[in-house]
Amino acid sequence: MKKVVKFGGTSCASAEQFKKIKDILASDISRRYVVVSAPGKRFSKDIKVTDMLYGAYAKAEAGQDFSGDLKAIKARYDEIIGGLGIKLDLTEEFKTIEDGFKNLVGKDYAASRGEYLNGKVAAGYFGFQFIDAADVVRFDADGNYVADKTNELLTKRLNGMDGCVLPGFYGATADGKIVTFSRGGSDVSGSILAKAIHADMYENWTDVSGFLVADPRIVDDPEVIKCITYRELRELSYMGASVLHEAAIFPVRSEGIPINIRNTNSPLDPGTMIVESTCNKSDFTITGIAGKKGFVAVYIEKDMMNSEIGFCRKVLQSFEDNQISIEHMPSGIDTMTVVVHQDEFEAKEQQVISEIHRLVDPDTIELATDISLIAVVGRGMRQNRGTAGRIFSALAHAHINVRMIDQGSSELNIIIGVANRDFENAIKAIYDIFVTTQL
Repeated sequence: MKKVVKFGGTSCASAEQFKKIKDILASDISRRYVVVSAPGKRFSKDIKVTDMLYGAYAKAEAGQDFSGDLKAIKARYDEIIGGLGIKLDLTEEFKTIEDGFKNLVGKDYAASRGEYLNGKVAAGYFGFQFIDAADVVRFDADGNYVADKTNELLTKRLNGMDGCVLPGFYGATADGKIVTFSRGGSDVSGSILAKAIHADMYENWTDVSGFLVADPRIVDDPEVIKCITYRELRELSYMGASVLHEAAIFPVRSEGIPINIRNTNSPLDPGTMIVESTCNKSDFTITGIAGKKGFVAVYIEKDMMNSEIGFCRKVLQSFEDNQISIEHMPSGIDTMTVVVHQDEFEAKEQQVISEIHRLVDPDTIELATDISLIAVVGRGMRQNRGTAGRIFSALAHAHINVRMIDQGSSELNIIIGVANRDFENAIKAIYDIFVTTQL
């Protein structure tokens, strides 16, 4: 069996955390392909190394002295190295980084050094071979990730290896320019490595014991999701749930490789399994709840609009012309609703409204502002009757008015719109009826 194990920033924040990782690796000999993030926070008011690097590079761009910042960053690594008792001197590495900053080689280069240096530390401590992600993770000249070339380079480099450490978060163009994924991109790196070695499992180790049914900042001590499908995870991630970088799903999904979310600080907890499909029934009708605030619904009404060819396309064109992305579009026979981010819409609202009038000549256009969208997701909703009714009942009991509802044909999720002020209470009410009381 082959496993890729990725450890996040909090898992790599100190020597103590590195020792936990080594114990995790030693407990399962199949865990021999390791991806590491940059050191995260050691305590609540600590600063992540990536943010320290961004700060140092900002000073370099402004022509200010950043030497003190690099010394502070080096001290973080020296503290880890000293605590682990390994022989590793990063002095020359930091001289190279200093030169790169002076030459303003780019923010992506600056940010990537956290993972690069931590990869060096991890390889020295675990006794695995270090592979620089810049050599095997390929981006094109426009900064787009190139999957096929990356898979080719990684497969060739890993041939004959029985283990390695790969720093996450970054790669490079063919001419060596460093390019990073978006924040949290080490999750993606782990997924890429899992695909390249045809892993049996991709374990993503973090500081929580799996994916939770609801946001713990809203619901006290929510249940852990034991098993979730890629599609369910995509729905929840899109609506704000953030245990795993949503792009990390795609490389492993194409290979049918399951992802296991685990807790470095509680390694015996089983965590959450993320799979393509499963006959494993959820403990509850729903799998998870997630949501976002700050939307506006644009209600467009016109008699007989359903018989007017091109009506919807013309309405959507007005949003596209003004560079506004669309979140949802529930519609009726004579009405069409377009839901967009309020902060994007406000600055261009009159241009959009004017263009809609010009293109489709509607009877009325109304705006409903300060709306939150909540996604109730679950493969079990297909087999259980009355899911929507139970949601409405829970919200009515909590005195919450439903502003809109949108359910896809897959019956995998239901999107509910409520006022921003009702957002937290709505999630609590839905969680209570489906999980706490299971009425």
